[in-house]
Amino acid sequence: MNFDLRLPIGILFSLFGLILTGYGLVTKGAEMYKKSLDMNVNLIWGAVMLVFGLVMLFFAKRSKSA
Repeated sequence: MNFDLRLPIGILFSLFGLILTGYGLVTKGAEMYKKSLDMNVNLIWGAVMLVFGLVMLFFAKRSKSA
């Protein structure tokens, strides 16, 4: 049995990252960001999650081809 945990982690983080980044883009400049010193936390952490998920997917794909 050859199960690579990077694949479901990559899919999960990429999906959540896309959703959170999209929400951050739609609510850009909203009043709710005044509490976080005008930083769009949803956009920042959505991008971080998306990059992490894509890295996990890259390594999962790379290990299958080797």
